[in-house]
Amino acid sequence: MSKVRKKRRFSADNLELTILGTPTVIWFLLFSYLPMFGAVIAFKRYKPLGDNFIDSLLKSEWVGLSNFTFMFKTPDAFRVFRNTLLYNFAFIALGMVVAVTLAILITSLYSKLLAKFCQTMMFLPHFLSWVVVSYFTFSFLSADKGLFNQLLKAAGNDPVQWYMQVSYWPFILIIVYLWKVMGYSMVVYMASIAGIDTSLYEAASIDGASKWQQTKYITIPMMKPIMIIMFILSLGNIFRSDFGLFFLVPRESGPLFNVTQTLDVYVYYALMRLNNIGFGSAAAFMQSVFGLITILSANFIVRKISPENSLI
Repeated sequence: MSKVRKKRRFSADNLELTILGTPTVIWFLLFSYLPMFGAVIAFKRYKPLGDNFIDSLLKSEWVGLSNFTFMFKTPDAFRVFRNTLLYNFAFIALGMVVAVTLAILITSLYSKLLAKFCQTMMFLPHFLSWVVVSYFTFSFLSADKGLFNQLLKAAGNDPVQWYMQVSYWPFILIIVYLWKVMGYSMVVYMASIAGIDTSLYEAASIDGASKWQQTKYITIPMMKPIMIIMFILSLGNIFRSDFGLFFLVPRESGPLFNVTQTLDVYVYYALMRLNNIGFGSAAAFMQSVFGLITILSANFIVRKISPENSLI
């Protein structure tokens, strides 16, 4: 029995898969696991004291958890964590609903050419940088020549100083985020829909099921595993925020800090003012630890409710 297992273990197929996966393993070792040594900066007051980075890191003073406590002692801590968590909850919930809806609608189109065109147009913003998106947003919200204000003037209304109005920006940021990222998530769900056995739809159609009934009782239940996996993985970034979205799109407008200052943006400003690398490293370390705890907790709950849909 052991000889059979050994032959299977070292078969030609396994050798080919091992060779194929080796570059990916090397990449993760070099760029994901080896840099974890730098996490020690979070517990030090890093200063360039030696001839190189490693020497400076080893000679820098240990400060324990002071870099972590600094984040919670600041008067802006509540606002920063509130914005980070609330925006991410909105992004996760709305992102999944919008992406699933669009995936179902596009795959339901009879014209394959039109479906490919819509898919391409919705996927295109994913490749745009946040710098381009910020200027694109500015072309709509500019106080003097923005499209929205031009329409308001044409309708006989006064222009709006969009970059001064706090109440609009939670909605603006959510819309801009969904516009940019929903195309990628939509493609993932479309791939899941493409894997559904078409005989299920044929049988339902013969039984007189409408398109809505087919979607409700076949498409959505069959998409449930990938939706749960995407939800669990997205929870890993719930303590992170897209720096480009919250820093570049609002154009560093001071009046908007109450609704645009997330943890990543706050760390950036703290680094610029204090020049404390340990503080930024502590924030990144905390985000990673909290994200890991969130993923494991969500996966634990899913495994208790539906074991076949959990990650591990």
